[in-house]
Amino acid sequence: MPELPEVEVVRAGLAPAVTGARIAGVEVLDARSLKRHDAASGDFEHRLTGERIEAAVRRGKFLWLPLASGDALVGHLGMSGQMLLRTPDHPGDDRHARIRLHLEHPEHGELRVDFVDQRIFGSMAVDRMLPTADGEIAGYSADVTGPWARTIPSQVAHIARDPLDPAFRDDEFVRAVRRRASGIKRILLDQGLISGIGNIYADEALWAVRMHGEQPGDTLSPRRVRELLQAVREVLQKALAEGGTSFDAQYVNVNGASGYFSHSLNAYGQTGKPCPRCGTPIVREAFMNRSSHRCPRCQRLRMTRQSTGAPTPTPERRAGSPAPR
Repeated sequence: MPELPEVEVVRAGLAPAVTGARIAGVEVLDARSLKRHDAASGDFEHRLTGERIEAAVRRGKFLWLPLASGDALVGHLGMSGQMLLRTPDHPGDDRHARIRLHLEHPEHGELRVDFVDQRIFGSMAVDRMLPTADGEIAGYSADVTGPWARTIPSQVAHIARDPLDPAFRDDEFVRAVRRRASGIKRILLDQGLISGIGNIYADEALWAVRMHGEQPGDTLSPRRVRELLQAVREVLQKALAEGGTSFDAQYVNVNGASGYFSHSLNAYGQTGKPCPRCGTPIVREAFMNRSSHRCPRCQRLRMTRQSTGAPTPTPERRAGSPAPR
C-alpha cells in the first residue's frame, strides 16, 4: 500500500493545481469509495459542490484538502488508490475511476481530479475538522498560514505524527519504544505511535541499522532507537527524492508516472539476492499476514525473552560495526 513517500508525492503534485480552486461539480461513480463518508452529515456531492479548496495537507499516509467552509475532503489511497490530474476533455473510460472532481482554478482554468482505485480499499469523505491535540500545525503543507493549519479531520486525529513532521517528538518516541515488549517492526507499523511507515520502509530502515524486526523494543538502548529513527528518516527522504516506490501501475503520481525507489531497495522484495553489505542471501519471513525481508547475518536477534518474560541479553552492537561470524 502507498506509504508516506508515495502519498507525499501525490500531495505535492496536487497542491499547486487544487489550492484556490472551486469545486464546480462532483461525480460519484462508485459509492463503495464513500465508505468512510458519514451520509448523516450530508450528501457527499452536495457538500462539495461550490466549495473552495484551501490547500493540500498530509499526515502519515492520510491526505486532506481543507475547504473554505471549515470542513475537509479526506482521501485515503488504501492499497491501490490514485488521485490523477486530468484535463476536462480527458477520456472518461477508466473503469477503475470511482469519483471525479471538476475544478475551476483562477490561474489554471478547468481541470479534473480522478480518484481511481482498482481494489476499492481507498476512500474519500467530507469530514469535520478538530483542533490538533498539541496545538501545532496538523500536517505537512506548502502553506501553513490558513485558519485550517492547526485543525485536523476527525478521521485522522488518532494518527500519530510522522518522522518528517517538524512537530514529531523524538524523546517521546524513544521512551515509548523502550516501554514496549513487542518487536520493533510491529512498533514501527503502529500508526498510533509513528505514522507513514509501512512494510517497505520498515524493512529498509531495519536493514540499514542491522536490526532484527523481532527485537523487543524494551531491549533497545536510547542510542539504538535514535539510530533507527535516523535511518527511517533517511530512507523516507531518499524515497521521496526518487518519487516513491512503484512495483506496478498502481503506484503512480498525479500524472500517472511511477517512482523509481524500487531500484534502491536493499532488503524489501530482495529474497534470495545477496545482501549489499555482506553478500548473504536476503530471506523472506512471514509477518502479520504479510512478509518481512532481512539479512540473516547482519540482522540477528540480539536479545530474546525467556519463558518467565525476563530478557536474556546478548551484546548489543553499534550500527555500522562488523557482524559477528
